[in-house]
Amino acid sequence: MRLVVLACLPFAVHAQTFEADIVPILKSKCYQCHNAKVKTKDLNLTSLDGVFKGGESGPAVVPGQRDDSVLYRLVSSGKMPPGPTPLTAKEIAALGAWIDSGARSASPSAARKVTQHDVIPLLLLHCRSRHGAQKREAGLDVRTKASLLKGGKSGPAIVLAKPEESLAIQKLRAGTMPPKAGLLNAGVKPMSAAEIDKLASWIAQGGPEVALEPDIAGTAADPLVTSNDRQFWSFRPPKASPAPRVRNAAQVRNPIDAFILQKLEAKGSALSPATGKLTLIRRATFDLTGLPPDPQRVKTFLADARPKAYDELIDELLASSAYGEKWGRHWLDVAGYSDSEGGKLSADLPRANAWRYRDYVIRALNADKPYDRFLLEQIAGDELADYEHAPVMTPELADNLIATGFLRMAGDSTSEREVNFTEDRLDVIADEIEVLTSGVMGFTMKCARCHTHKYDPIPHRDYYRLAALLKGAYDEHDWITPVTTDRYGKYFPGRFLPYVEPGLTPFQALEREREREASDRELQEQVKALNTELKEKQEPVKKKILEQRLLASVPKELHEQLRTVFATPSAKRTEAQEAIAGKYEKILKIDAEDAKQADPAFRLQAEDLEKRIKLTEAKRIPEPKIRALWDRGDPSPTYILLRGSAASFGPPVHPGPPAVLMDGRAPFEIKAPWPGAKKTGRRLAFARALVRPDHPLTARVMVNRIWRHHFRTGIVKSLGNFGKAGVPPTHPELLDWLSTEFVRQGWRMKAMHRLMMTSNTYRQGSQLTPDLERVDPENKLLGRMPLRRLEAEEVADAMLQVAGRLDRSPFGPPDPVIARRDGLVTPLATEKGWRRSIYVNQRRTEMPSLFESFDLPAMNPACLDRTESIVATQALHLLNNGMVDDLARYFADRVKREAGTDPARQIDHAYSLAIGRAPNQEERAASLEALEKFSGIDGPGALRKLCHTLLNSASFLYID
Repeated sequence: MRLVVLACLPFAVHAQTFEADIVPILKSKCYQCHNAKVKTKDLNLTSLDGVFKGGESGPAVVPGQRDDSVLYRLVSSGKMPPGPTPLTAKEIAALGAWIDSGARSASPSAARKVTQHDVIPLLLLHCRSRHGAQKREAGLDVRTKASLLKGGKSGPAIVLAKPEESLAIQKLRAGTMPPKAGLLNAGVKPMSAAEIDKLASWIAQGGPEVALEPDIAGTAADPLVTSNDRQFWSFRPPKASPAPRVRNAAQVRNPIDAFILQKLEAKGSALSPATGKLTLIRRATFDLTGLPPDPQRVKTFLADARPKAYDELIDELLASSAYGEKWGRHWLDVAGYSDSEGGKLSADLPRANAWRYRDYVIRALNADKPYDRFLLEQIAGDELADYEHAPVMTPELADNLIATGFLRMAGDSTSEREVNFTEDRLDVIADEIEVLTSGVMGFTMKCARCHTHKYDPIPHRDYYRLAALLKGAYDEHDWITPVTTDRYGKYFPGRFLPYVEPGLTPFQALEREREREASDRELQEQVKALNTELKEKQEPVKKKILEQRLLASVPKELHEQLRTVFATPSAKRTEAQEAIAGKYEKILKIDAEDAKQADPAFRLQAEDLEKRIKLTEAKRIPEPKIRALWDRGDPSPTYILLRGSAASFGPPVHPGPPAVLMDGRAPFEIKAPWPGAKKTGRRLAFARALVRPDHPLTARVMVNRIWRHHFRTGIVKSLGNFGKAGVPPTHPELLDWLSTEFVRQGWRMKAMHRLMMTSNTYRQGSQLTPDLERVDPENKLLGRMPLRRLEAEEVADAMLQVAGRLDRSPFGPPDPVIARRDGLVTPLATEKGWRRSIYVNQRRTEMPSLFESFDLPAMNPACLDRTESIVATQALHLLNNGMVDDLARYFADRVKREAGTDPARQIDHAYSLAIGRAPNQEERAASLEALEKFSGIDGPGALRKLCHTLLNSASFLYID
């Protein structure tokens, strides 16, 4: 019907061509936004090749199929072009008729050709896992036209101009390649009929190849990112302004105060008076160590009237090993640290060696490693030095490799075959890109995976440039899973490098490994014995439960038969027994939890044995491996994936950083890390660009993060988004001054702590006055110090320290947790107590309940800024949890030990330990009354109840 109508139209009497009929329409309505220089959505409509190539949404025109042609759909619906001049009905009809007639050209040479860039991506997607760089079954490599012509053991894979004689086409059409039996193991899917037709068309045309101009990041002629785009504040290098002059100069201790006061004075306000020394030491100690101050240190500080006393306190806290444990946790949030893999199928496999990265972060921060070096090691540590040919493993080489765990922390389910397809691998890469860009660069690139960013000048292309930077290590077509399994289900390390303790000779390393294996065998025997003991104690209880169930609901004549079935292992049952077991499944199914519920005495024995098993297993030293990311060289080419689809390819791109962060004058250069290196050097080039002193974002993002953890809100509130959709900085000049000062002081994080914490801005009181409430109700101008609640780890660690049960042993494998049937998850104690929360196993599916209650985030893929909730479960947990009750008892025992039996002294000491100060008169009187009342009810447990109350108090949980 459509053809009849078109035949009646005046413009349809001649054979339409692109040049004569379509170019005038496009020129008048579309060229302004879609030309060779301005390629909105990466679309250039000035040539037929550009029309066929299309943009981010794929080909603009599909010959013969107007309804599948994006260009026709958009103009016929009126969505394009924007503005007051849409295409006329006549122009739309002409465009549709031209598409229906085959989208012809006046020049035969302009006909759409299928090139290597149309088919090589398909072969990579469907065939490279078996026929690529690392693995070449039957000697076949599918990565290039030359290798296809060379073929493998069966001969050439393609015969030019003869698709039906080409072995590749024959096997693909027959469905024998890729082999159906191995699809799941290989992580590939069969080619569709359309994809096979495209490959056949390329072969029929003689396998044409085209040389595309290299798309090098940093070149001046970029149609997608302009110099105007780079003028947004966060895309320009920071420039320090001198500290402003203020009226109230007496409140200026360092330049920070001047920048803060400038805004306050403009509102007729000023900084709040300084807080008391007692509040200040508690505030500073928690901020830098995550632990409460020692009562004796509090007394010393309060008695020290020297002007330098506070500065010396800050230096002391920065030198504490607890500093790295507290601030290391902040960075682990950015990295998305977890002791398990997570995954789409919820298997949540453990990460046996992730803790080495955690320990690296703590050591690096305690050593005040410069932030630029810290980033270089984490992004490209494997390309900093030739570790493969080093005569001995040095601490620096070990750190280089362990640090690359930064880009291996996101959830990765690809060890599970069902979710190890290209789409799943691309999701892992996307999460790591999000960690890198949001966490380090304050840059939101996630949406550019599918289309050009709607707010910031981040083209679709730039996402894939960045993905190409990681391609030497993260190649979706040449994938290494986190762990691999054999057909019996036994796990073997996947993406790991061997760990050699620094300084050991090869012989010493071998001896150390023999010692580890011997210790491991001994511990395995202990675990086996404990499991046997548990089973032996469990059997009588299970039999007792069975007898109760038989008597309650089974005819007596079947009792003996069911007892026999129950006692027979499933693998040894006869067919008849299996049938009976199925029929009486509810009777015969008795697990360990059933036994615990039925017998309280057994429950206590079982819980004790289970804890001993967990603690014994925790003593096992994992195999000496590093969970690393390393460049393997020879990555597959990177193509833009249209709409983010793994099977929809755009043009190829070269590796490079986002164009808006480059000056548009100097191209991005990638060099081999050292002569003869079998590494691409891509991540190293990128990391070095990131830590340039004039980089627009790197220093800004980090000082803003440090500021947020001291002042509760960043100067830029959206920590991971410094773009146009982010929150503008409240004090842009201060942010730039801090950024340049950070670089000037050698990228030293401790220098930034010292600078911020010695300012009068930090030393203010937190009281909200009517004047401040009127001038700055949200405290954006920082006219007072914000009140803060302890974070999850601080709550737990503070209770442990106050109770005298904090085991300060650092580093090593994470401490195990016990997950109860009711969902409660609790860390297990060591012989000395409990270690700090950062050393507790953080499996994604078994997060300790206290941590969850107090907002420890799930890492998906990371956490840039924790939320702070106030919910009933927090108070209920502190009131009713058994572990908290135990800690209250330990707390009371400590008070008795250190303060004696006098109730007044006990109360004073309990307050001093828990909240850093003596009780006031009202608190002392109420506490004495409570002790007397509790003594009448609970006798010796009275002090424990008081201590438990203090652990629940706002003064314990909040910092002024």
